[in-house]
Amino acid sequence: RFNLNIMLEDAAPRVIEHPSDLIVSKGEPATLNCKAEGRPTPMVEWYKDGERVETDREDPRSHRMLLPSGSLFFLRIVHGRRSKPDEGVYVCVARNYLGEAVSRNASLEVAILRDDFRQTPSDVVVAAGEPAVMECIPPRGHPEPTISWKRNNIRVNDRDERITMRGGKLMISNTRKSDAGMYVCVGTNMVGEKDSDPAELVVFERPVFTKQPVNQVVLADDTVDFFCEVHGDPTPTVRWRREEGELPRGRFEIRSDNSLRLTQVRGEDEGTYTCVSENSVGKAEASGTLQVHVPPQIVVRPRDQITAPGRTVTFLCGTKGNPPPAVFWQKEGSQILLFPIQEPTQSGRFSVSLSGELTIADVQVEDSGYYICQAISVAGSILTKALLEVETPSDRVPPIIRQGPANHTLAPGSTTQLHCHIMGNPIPSIQWEKDGQRILGNDGRISLMENGTFQITNLQETDSGVYTCLASSSSGETSWSGVLTVKGKLSLRDLPGPPHKPIVTDVSKNSVSLTWQPNAHEGGAAVTSYIIEAFSQSAGSTWQTVADMVKIETHTITGLLPNTIYLFIVRAVNAYGLSDPSPISEPVRTQDVSPTGQGVDHRQVQRELGEVAVQLQDPITPTTASIRVSWTVDRQSQYVQGYRLFYRPSGGIWLLQDINAPSERSTVLTNLLKGTEYEIKIRPYFDEFQGKDSRTLLVRTAEEVPSAPPRAVTVATVKLSNSSSISVSWEPPPSEMQNGIIQEYRVWCVGSGGGDNQTPYYINKTVDGNTLSTVLKGLMPGVLYQVEVAAVTSAGIGTRSQPVSVLISDGEESSVSLAEQITDVVKQPAFIAGIGGACWVILMGFSVWIYCRRKKRKELSHYTASFAYTPAECLCRPGVLGGNMGNYPWLADSWPTTNLVHSGKEAVNCLASQLAGIEGTSETTGCTSTISFKNTQKMSLTLYSSGCNTVLPRSSDEEWCPPLPERTYLMEGCEDGPSPLQRNNASSPATSYSHQSTATLTPSPHEESRAPHDLPRLNQLDSQQLSRYVNVLSTDW
Repeated sequence: RFNLNIMLEDAAPRVIEHPSDLIVSKGEPATLNCKAEGRPTPMVEWYKDGERVETDREDPRSHRMLLPSGSLFFLRIVHGRRSKPDEGVYVCVARNYLGEAVSRNASLEVAILRDDFRQTPSDVVVAAGEPAVMECIPPRGHPEPTISWKRNNIRVNDRDERITMRGGKLMISNTRKSDAGMYVCVGTNMVGEKDSDPAELVVFERPVFTKQPVNQVVLADDTVDFFCEVHGDPTPTVRWRREEGELPRGRFEIRSDNSLRLTQVRGEDEGTYTCVSENSVGKAEASGTLQVHVPPQIVVRPRDQITAPGRTVTFLCGTKGNPPPAVFWQKEGSQILLFPIQEPTQSGRFSVSLSGELTIADVQVEDSGYYICQAISVAGSILTKALLEVETPSDRVPPIIRQGPANHTLAPGSTTQLHCHIMGNPIPSIQWEKDGQRILGNDGRISLMENGTFQITNLQETDSGVYTCLASSSSGETSWSGVLTVKGKLSLRDLPGPPHKPIVTDVSKNSVSLTWQPNAHEGGAAVTSYIIEAFSQSAGSTWQTVADMVKIETHTITGLLPNTIYLFIVRAVNAYGLSDPSPISEPVRTQDVSPTGQGVDHRQVQRELGEVAVQLQDPITPTTASIRVSWTVDRQSQYVQGYRLFYRPSGGIWLLQDINAPSERSTVLTNLLKGTEYEIKIRPYFDEFQGKDSRTLLVRTAEEVPSAPPRAVTVATVKLSNSSSISVSWEPPPSEMQNGIIQEYRVWCVGSGGGDNQTPYYINKTVDGNTLSTVLKGLMPGVLYQVEVAAVTSAGIGTRSQPVSVLISDGEESSVSLAEQITDVVKQPAFIAGIGGACWVILMGFSVWIYCRRKKRKELSHYTASFAYTPAECLCRPGVLGGNMGNYPWLADSWPTTNLVHSGKEAVNCLASQLAGIEGTSETTGCTSTISFKNTQKMSLTLYSSGCNTVLPRSSDEEWCPPLPERTYLMEGCEDGPSPLQRNNASSPATSYSHQSTATLTPSPHEESRAPHDLPRLNQLDSQQLSRYVNVLSTDW
């Protein structure tokens, strides 16, 4: 009964603590917990992947221990590349006699962390204030490693609001100089930490001005300095420019402290001067204006005048200066000052216009005297005076106008001269009016010459009107008017016809006389004059006007160069314009100049020119498109007419510029290519004779930033190392707009997220000037990027290209094409090494095969022989030379039988077929046979045997047979009767080696003398004897 109660209290096992999943590092201890209850106390066992786990209870040396509580304890986790005994799915089973209980599954996984980072961070160079991005993909591991960063071995604190660490990227916005250093990406999981290779973050500073140029006001001819001090990292370069054009040629200097000094400043030097500072990360500009005060100058002086009482006189006074001066008048001895826009004085008789002219109406005798014009400004003052004489009327006649202005019709842009030739006593003064209004001298296109001629340049349609010349003196006033018409469009019928071809009538060393005939068509008005133009290759590259206002059809042109070839054309002029040019004259050479007056000794000229040494000085480049060239001359000669300057871009075509004045020692080459190296040399010349060249100098014009962006900018997405990337390619700017040597290209990639994320992403890159494409890595998915490219010369960054947009889609990160996978495998070093090894093995095997093949052919080439034997019977029996015979009984064992098969034929069959082509005869002299081989394709066989008259069938000549071995075997003892041959009865073989291509089977000499009846007949040798005979032959061979 007691035992029954005990058994009633027993209980089946029940697991009260189940094991949990574990991830453990290799070599570390671990415990899988399991606790069960039951009565009697259950026994616990463990199973891994369905198999019972062996613990220390079964094997004391086991690293697995079963604890009393039922937990499974691992002294260390064992894990290898091939053997992973501890990794798997575990369950614990508790048992007693009432049953068993099974726990939940628990997995034990071994943590790993590989050594190699999938992507290591790269060096980054940014400017202070710009964002910096570093990207890192940690090694593969389980569990997946987390990423942190260290700078100079100190953990980066992401609590700084400027620093963001997300998705393996370290992003620093608004970088500072203190952010520079060596950065390491750290991958961490429970196995430990792995550090990447360090990457350097370089933070440069854009140029910052510590002293900027300031606005300045100076007097003309003063010296002015614009200061410019700047700092930055790397040290920035400094250059100056003038917004209104070039810096003053020959009068500026950039000093060692980067300041700009201008000397002897002029009014035209006014403008804005900008200091441009630039380094690899930025550019800064600061400007200062220059105002030059120029003292007043009087450009139109008033003239003395004589007039009669009651008339009106005007004194001109044209001035200029900077700032424009104020003009006022004063009568000498009077305290009254007359200013423009002043209330009229003395009954309104005196007035001063805005342009400074003094007008006196109703002149009185007491108005006589000197009138002073004064101009004043902050830059200074100046005065001039003119005399007014008022005389009472006399009996003298008024002035006479001998030739006044005529009516003209001209085209816009042309020049006209209105004449007014006068005479009178006293000498009259001249004034001009247009449409009744006094013409003032405040228009730069208008000028009044000393002889009274009125000239207007660059005619405009508004210049049309009635022009009147007023000649006045104390004796009276005279006028003459003419109409000037400026028409926008002229009919070709209004223009005169071209003159006939000019003819040369006289030639001297400095002049040429021409004559020509006028054209019958004068146009809409009479021809008033002619214009003569000349061209000479020695004098220039264009037609030059050498004479105008020629009134008659003959003229002498003076001022020409001696010993020079000229061409001439003539144009006719009427009121409507110029005619077409006449036909070109015949070439004419002016006379040669001679120191003796009788001629020049050419040998002396060449000798003296050869002794003239011209030394080029170091050129200077006043602007980016010009070069100033200076030279000195040793041993000057009277035969130097000038200097011929040669220049070209390095390796290009020589260009030339003539300096016709022997006294000149410098000139300026203009319109050159910017940023280009030029070769320059100079030589003296005299007519067609030329002296020695100077040494050739190299000079490079200054560079400017490229004026055009790179062309054909394209952007394409690529996939590299599981990172979103784009490929950017471009073409250089046009060569004529590069303005120098392109040293590098700048690529800007700026992205912005969609939605609420407006954080900009910057990835900038600089590549060499010879590189026309690059790959930008580390782009964020789902971000729209804009890419710009600019070329960089030593002068700075050029124009950026138009932005090109590219969107990195989210799906690209998880898709890797089959082609990309194959490309990754092919790029692996192991794959390349394997391919190389396989190629080496194949090459060696092929070489061995070639060697063996050639060796065998060489052995066969030695076989050519003549041999004789005396068989027991003739070998004419079909069984001996039949197609069913598998071998040759007389061939040596070393015969290369493997080579006797050609085109699928066995050698024996082949020989049998070839024997069909042999000429066969039969005699009864014995069983000696003669075989004659003519070549490897044809043979001649003669069989001498009794009763053997068989003619073998022929075969095709195209069939191939191997040559017979190169040996001779002399076999003796052709015995009587059918007795078998004994071994070694044959004589020793006599071997002969040669390179012949034929072989002959001949009988031995002693056999020929035997009687025919002593030789056995072929049909008397039975098969058994023949077999023994063949065996003997084989043994001997």
